[in-house]
Amino acid sequence: MYALIMGSSGDIGASTAKNLANKGWSLYLHYNKNRERIDHLYQELRNQYPHQDFIPVQYDMEKDHVDKLTSQIFGLDAIIFAQGNTYYKLLVDMDEQELDSLWNIHIKQPILILKELQDKLATKHHGRIVFIGSIYGKIGSAMEVVYSTVKGAMSSFADAYAKEVASLGISVNVVAPGAVDTKMNNEFSSQDLEAVREEIPANRLANSDEIADLVGYLVQIKSNYLTGQTIYFAGGWLL
Repeated sequence: MYALIMGSSGDIGASTAKNLANKGWSLYLHYNKNRERIDHLYQELRNQYPHQDFIPVQYDMEKDHVDKLTSQIFGLDAIIFAQGNTYYKLLVDMDEQELDSLWNIHIKQPILILKELQDKLATKHHGRIVFIGSIYGKIGSAMEVVYSTVKGAMSSFADAYAKEVASLGISVNVVAPGAVDTKMNNEFSSQDLEAVREEIPANRLANSDEIADLVGYLVQIKSNYLTGQTIYFAGGWLL
């Protein structure tokens, strides 16, 4: 079983890679600039699971043509879209390049990738697609208006695409976390994060391993009847 993890150098992507490797998956480990972290992840996985394949794949989702990525993919049973970026600012302060970046990375590129790789996912009749979305795709966030918009579009795409490919044995789902303890939140002060924690009924932030556990279930063959869903993983926050 082979899975492509987009954004393997991020916290959620790396946790997902470790989770799936532990379950026997071979992995394509996508990254853009963080080669050092991918090399570390690759060495860790190769040492622990010497009989599985771990293939680093470099691809710039803002600049490269999709063929650069898809030409490096052979056998494929699952894709996890764990890549992401955001800009924490008012809408009126965002420039066009930032708008394009969010659109390309979260929506356009995943759609182009799936167009090219759908046939591979359908080969064994149990292809799996999982997007890492956000609770902000449901309720929206000031200062992250465009980010909220593309995350909402991600859920709409999954809902529609799931209907189109269900007969091929492919499932499409979104895991939409709330506040997660990752490097992406490093720009916030400890006071800001504490204020968020106090709003969460579970009284803590999620961690990336918990997200990976849910992804690990969704890519299993036995999860085939679960499709077209956005699963909010937020400790009761904002729901």
